[in-house]
Amino acid sequence: MKKIFVLSLFFSLALACVHPPDLSAEEKLKEALFYKKLEGNTVQCQLCPRRCTLLDKARGFCRDRENRGGTLYSLCYGKLVAVHIDPIEKKPLFHFLPSTTAYSIATAGCNLRCKFCQNWEISQAKPEEVAYEYMEPGELVAKAKASGAPTIAFTYTEPTVFYEYMLETARLAKAQGLRTMMHSAGYINEEPLKELVKYLDAANIDLKGFSDEYYSKMSEATLEPVLATLKVLKGSGVHVEITNLVLAGYNDDEASLKKMCLWIKDNVGADTPLHFSRAFPLYQLTSINPTPPETLQKARRIAMECGLKYVYIGNLPGDPAENTYCPKCKKLLIERRGYFVVQNNIEDGKCKYCGEKIEGVWK
Repeated sequence: MKKIFVLSLFFSLALACVHPPDLSAEEKLKEALFYKKLEGNTVQCQLCPRRCTLLDKARGFCRDRENRGGTLYSLCYGKLVAVHIDPIEKKPLFHFLPSTTAYSIATAGCNLRCKFCQNWEISQAKPEEVAYEYMEPGELVAKAKASGAPTIAFTYTEPTVFYEYMLETARLAKAQGLRTMMHSAGYINEEPLKELVKYLDAANIDLKGFSDEYYSKMSEATLEPVLATLKVLKGSGVHVEITNLVLAGYNDDEASLKKMCLWIKDNVGADTPLHFSRAFPLYQLTSINPTPPETLQKARRIAMECGLKYVYIGNLPGDPAENTYCPKCKKLLIERRGYFVVQNNIEDGKCKYCGEKIEGVWK
């Protein structure tokens, strides 16, 4: 039996009840939403752009959905492989309730195959291959509320694959006055996304590169559905931040970076926070070197020249680009050390020095 992958160095909350070694995908099955019944007990999943067509007893690409006699079931519903209380800055969300915490959860599985995945031990596993604790949505919301965290985060793996659980939890959380966010690759169809955004407050979307070639080679996916997700989120009033993991020699050429940043400015907004994250050798890319600091700084320079107002560098502790600066007077607004806020000079959503409105959710 695999051990649970340790995902957080801060505020870790140990799982209280780990399922015994006879892990099973049979326990607590949940009929999936968004699928179509076809002839001969065949079904087609409608949740993500893959639209997997499944014969009886077949599983989808995500490993989490299975056809049982013409009914599609979620096998991972409520089977939490990670439960942690994290700083909201770890998501990363830099313009959403700074200095607060997020009750963060995940199940096994993903509908992408990123060669650089940092959580592959749980994201690239079947539900029955990883130790888990079963938790009903109501119990999760109650525990989150008791923890004092104002936000529930669906994160670590890919929340799309546990969509039914995320949706039900988000509905209950909203009714209880809690906020919700997801860190996602954004590989989801428009109809389920539009249902989810009714209850979602924030999202950080991994925009992994800016070409189908890169997405196909590195993640076995395509670009356009991710761009469509960003547009839906922004149009629905969800607070959006974007993360781009920069791999030197793969997605860091100036033309692609410029094209991506101009698209963000024109379609999601110049005030959308963009995080350029440093990559390290992991999973199937163990032969690469960590992204050079100068490559990250080049990406940030390009983004700011394109007109983006809030551009950050992540996974490079101590870099000044961890901080938030006023786009008008250029003064330091939020100083960060890793995931912790040292000072915050935003008052009532504005720069306290010049009064410029700073995009975000501040209270």
